Amino acid sequence: MVAEFNQKITSRMYDVALETAKKLNLDVIHTSNVPGIFDMPLVIDKLLQRSDVDAVVTLGAVIKGQTKHDEVIAHSTARNIAKLSVKHQKPVSLGISGPGMQVRQAYARIRPVSENAVNAVFKVHNEIKEIEK
Repeated sequence: MVAEFNQKITSRMYDVALETAKKLNLDVIHTSNVPGIFDMPLVIDKLLQRSDVDAVVTLGAVIKGQTKHDEVIAHSTARNIAKLSVKHQKPVSLGISGPGMQVRQAYARIRPVSENAVNAVFKVHNEIKEIEK
């Protein structure tokens, strides 16, 4: 799932995430684009209801503005994403950089955040399968 807000950054995050998924032999069956990270939870909820979806990777960049809006949006979204992961018993990664960062920091975090987001759902999904044996 990719946030369109800060698209110059998130489109590159998406490319890195696809590259990482390919290295791990993961099938990406659906890509959702949402206006911003705050819009992710509803779509994540719908995706996690599908039997062919084992996990969701979120990708977004929350850049600091002149208010604390970035903090409110990031904290709310992270909380809701965690709740959905537990509710559906499927991993959802937090591939969202920020809050409190500047544009240059967001660019510097493209690769590590995107790779970590994909690696996290891969590892958690495998761990859940191991526990369920």
